[in-house]
Amino acid sequence: MMVKNLASPRPPPTERPKNRLLRALPEADFQRLLPDLKTIPSTAKQVFHRHGEPVKFVYFPNGGVASVTAVMADGTMVETATVGNEGVVGIEAFFANDAIAPGETLMQVPDTSVEQLSVAAFRRETALNGAFANVVGRYAQAAMSQMMQSAACNARHHIEERCPRWLLMTHDRVGADTFHLSHEYLGVMLGVRRQSVTVVAGTLQSAGLITYKHGLVTVLNRKGLEAAACECYALVRRKFDDLLS
Repeated sequence: MMVKNLASPRPPPTERPKNRLLRALPEADFQRLLPDLKTIPSTAKQVFHRHGEPVKFVYFPNGGVASVTAVMADGTMVETATVGNEGVVGIEAFFANDAIAPGETLMQVPDTSVEQLSVAAFRRETALNGAFANVVGRYAQAAMSQMMQSAACNARHHIEERCPRWLLMTHDRVGADTFHLSHEYLGVMLGVRRQSVTVVAGTLQSAGLITYKHGLVTVLNRKGLEAAACECYALVRRKFDDLLS
């Protein structure tokens, strides 16, 4: 009996994954990396790294939104960064062979697939100090800027400003006006209770900026969301665009 391979088929040599870092590589560098890449489907709540465990693989999303969270002593999770097709999950492996996951990272808004790469292959390629190390290093700078801005945002800005910021970041990454997003995850993202999520989502709906029903968000007024969001959205997006262009 033939066993089916559940992994997504490898794209033809002329076709690249949708991940922006992998697309930015010169052809020779990408071809050298290609045998070590494994395409796997992305699913909701798919855990990539668990708090305190060794990082064995890094993941290059081809779409969707992965969430990097800090885990508190009581088990509460608060989001510290998001990763989409502009980046890599497990960036801490860029700094050490034996990197430990500082939090829990999971796929919150799935879309298509991710490219899995062992840390051994990742470190081997970055040690060459070539194009791969350059694009990943530039992304690491942008990711650190995002985490610093998120910390400042959570401390200084109200939920009514932070929620539009996160919805815009998700809208950028999924490439569609409608996407699945649970009250539970919005609460993790904002560091608030579900009741507060209901209130702020209702306010955005009343303003005609979104609809939110049964875990499905539809962006109706992108310009309005940008006006409602805090300054952090534009600052972080500009940083990524500058470093990854």
